[in-house]
Amino acid sequence: MKKLLILAAFTLFFAANAQDKEVKITVDPLSDNIYMLTGQGGNIGVFKNEKGLFIIDDQFARLSDKILTNLKTISDQPVTMVINTHYHGDHTGGNENMANRGATIFAQKNVRSRMEKGQKEKGSIVPLSLPVITFNEGLQLYFKDENVKAFHVHNAHTDGDALIYFANGNVLHMGDTFFNGRYPYIDLKSGGSIKGYIKASEKALLIANDATKIIPGHGKLATKKDLEMFLKMLKEITSTIQKEIDAEKSEKDITKNTSLTATYDAKGYGDGFINSERMRKTIYTSLTK
Repeated sequence: MKKLLILAAFTLFFAANAQDKEVKITVDPLSDNIYMLTGQGGNIGVFKNEKGLFIIDDQFARLSDKILTNLKTISDQPVTMVINTHYHGDHTGGNENMANRGATIFAQKNVRSRMEKGQKEKGSIVPLSLPVITFNEGLQLYFKDENVKAFHVHNAHTDGDALIYFANGNVLHMGDTFFNGRYPYIDLKSGGSIKGYIKASEKALLIANDATKIIPGHGKLATKKDLEMFLKMLKEITSTIQKEIDAEKSEKDITKNTSLTATYDAKGYGDGFINSERMRKTIYTSLTK
């Protein structure tokens, strides 16, 4: 039995290593000095500036070396600043590695609180992984050729989400308040809500214009029209489910009723991490809790 357990552990180890090797980091230029990196986890925003590289999110710790290697194709300068759009590990997992190389970590204050709480529950705090500069409602950063604005959006994907906007480059990073072409994951246990999620999209649309390049937390680079379609989907499904709740339909009835999301299921919105049934359940729970 012991040999079987050891064999299983080695199998999982080598499978994980093989999976990491297969992860491909893609670098897409969005302007003269702003880029989008995709890999495994949340999309990364990169801003090349006079102080080094400013990045938005850093995926998983095990991918840090691969991410840093790809960042070298943008600049030989180090990563000096990291801002987290929220606390989930596929966006903050590389924090400690980046901090070890001299980066300063920024985030909305609830990001630090939730990361610290989670680490305490696991038995130890990892100080270098935590944001050292936090903000409440917003943050303004000034560079030679760019103004960067961070906006806190309340109770959307979590309770610590931030939208990051590059005013001169006209690039908006939305973190996981936007899953392009997919149903979103709304972390209700971490302060997320469907109403807050809708408000986050509305806030982003006030910032964006027709030329804005929008980096979603997950999915392909987007436009304002893509975000408008996403918001339309959220509002229509939420309204439909609210009517079912008002008609005193049960959670089971709503969760199993495929007609409530059929229009967007047909467009592939349920083909990602969140399927249509889970989307209906999430919205029901958020509207009734």
